[in-house]
Amino acid sequence: MKIEQIYTGCLAEAAYYIESNGEAAIIDPLRETEPYIKMAEERGATIKYVLETHFHADFVSGHLDLAKKTGAKIVYGPTAQPNFDAHVAEDGELLPLGNINIKVLHTPGHTMESSTFLVLDENGKEHSIYTGDTLFIGDVGRPDLAVKTDLTQEDLAAHLFDSLRNKIMPLPEDVIVYPGHGQGSACGKNMSKETTDTLGNQKRTNYALRADMGKEEFIKEVITGLVAPPQYFPKNAVMNKMGYESFDNVLEQGMKFLSVDEFKAAMEKEGTIIIDTRHHSKFTEGFIPSSIFIGIDDNFAPWMGVLIEDLQAPVLMIADEGREEEVITRMARVGYDNPVGFLKGGIEAWTAAGNALDSIENIAPEDFVAKYPVEEMNVLDVRKKSEYDSQHVDGVTNFPLDFIYQNAGDLDKSKNFTVHCAGGYRSVAAASILKKLGVAEVANVLGGFNAMKQVDGLPVSDFQEQTTML
Repeated sequence: MKIEQIYTGCLAEAAYYIESNGEAAIIDPLRETEPYIKMAEERGATIKYVLETHFHADFVSGHLDLAKKTGAKIVYGPTAQPNFDAHVAEDGELLPLGNINIKVLHTPGHTMESSTFLVLDENGKEHSIYTGDTLFIGDVGRPDLAVKTDLTQEDLAAHLFDSLRNKIMPLPEDVIVYPGHGQGSACGKNMSKETTDTLGNQKRTNYALRADMGKEEFIKEVITGLVAPPQYFPKNAVMNKMGYESFDNVLEQGMKFLSVDEFKAAMEKEGTIIIDTRHHSKFTEGFIPSSIFIGIDDNFAPWMGVLIEDLQAPVLMIADEGREEEVITRMARVGYDNPVGFLKGGIEAWTAAGNALDSIENIAPEDFVAKYPVEEMNVLDVRKKSEYDSQHVDGVTNFPLDFIYQNAGDLDKSKNFTVHCAGGYRSVAAASILKKLGVAEVANVLGGFNAMKQVDGLPVSDFQEQTTML
């Protein structure tokens, strides 16, 4: 038996490759399927199953393309109603794979179709569980992401309590827990950096698995600290349930290189969005007016999902040479299936053709501290509320990037603003959006709060430990 965790940091997502005697199962694959196919081919194995723990909200799964290319059977747990050919397994059903079996455990709570896959080794012993978003390391899945259901988050949390107590916690303590996500995912509120553990250790250290915890206490603790999920979550869940365009087609469509004139013509089409994926230091020096900064060198896909509200919007792209396929791949992972193409020659070609650039002023942290507090600076801290509550510069306004469109209507766009985040990425994204929305001048603090804290004289609030990462 071979087991491999395939972890993707941008999405904090774990897919799994399980193989026994020439047969393989892939659990929760990402949208691009070639890595899984290549892995099986190199080992002389046939992919028999594509196992989906639930209808994912935070990414578009590769289940449809992978099944089509390999002939593998897509498998969901009980109550799932996919809009395509799939096997909806019964609770407790055994799926034979080579010399082992995979047992389906229905574990509703995160969503109602959520299921855990239990691997039984060659001797029938419980070896490992693949929990999807039911159980994480140090946390459990949030119960407020189900799409089109009459159940409240309290109802789902109650189901989750029962699933954990009745299906997972009775398993042997040496069973290995393989979750669907790690720290950084918005599918839980306070996950560990670790991406695997034993069930016994989780029962000792995970707040949600305390033996003396009652259902009402569990419900209260699980829903405390939740904020509204990213806007793309329900849209991705629908795509995973109803079907989507083949990733190969999306990639072919997007890998076009447009001249300056072609790019300008495409800009004029209604609803078109320009995404600049270069490093934020390059972006602030000069960018095409109305571009939105979402740098490829950070959590690009989740920020695309948060900041670009229309998944079907035509997207024009600026990228460093050689990274174009990466940009399209990571966009497609969260459902952006309408890439138009890249500016051939990048910003240099744009300026060589006589076109103007916009820019964002950068303020050194020392200069910011020397000038602060100045009322006219109108400082916006674009970190999450939980980060702001943990510690912030006295007198600044919390203006989370996650909810920038909802809050931007309250701004007086005739004023100048200064923005900062923790390190510089999110503040540049926020500055680009504020300029696109009509704010005349936006300055960015280099290095963000982390850099400002190193300068003597900055007035900050008392530090409080974060209880949620949302």
